[in-house]
Amino acid sequence: MPVYMTIMAGLACAFVAGKALPLTMDAISTIAAPLCAASNPVGSALDTVEPIASYALPNVPGKRVTIVRVFYGPGGFTRAHRHAGSVTAYVTKGEIRSQLGGGPVETFKVGQSFFEPPGATHLISANASNTEPAELIAVFVADEGAQLTTFIE
Repeated sequence: MPVYMTIMAGLACAFVAGKALPLTMDAISTIAAPLCAASNPVGSALDTVEPIASYALPNVPGKRVTIVRVFYGPGGFTRAHRHAGSVTAYVTKGEIRSQLGGGPVETFKVGQSFFEPPGATHLISANASNTEPAELIAVFVADEGAQLTTFIE
């Protein structure tokens, strides 16, 4: 499984680099590095995180907004983690089960969103279905250069 995840992470990073060719190599590594350091296992080989865009916030020096698409295959999940800064997630396909530390397990359907405050422990982030895929769009607002996801050992 770790070999497959390394391959998937490498392919995701190559995709990011291909989409970002007009950018300088420094800009590409700044955007992709925090997202592509995925040597941690997830639920299935179909689970992916695809960077969509990342922009410095000119009215908030030192902050950056980063948008990613998270795709979960049937039964897919991400193990417990924390995010740098604030995250708002919007479900675009299927249903997502989510639990923040100290809170209830909730299921979000297409068109619903949820918020993760800075430093919250995301105990459950999973596809609610074992037969259908699910996806969400996550919008991070974090410090420039921050590692966006840190897995909990």
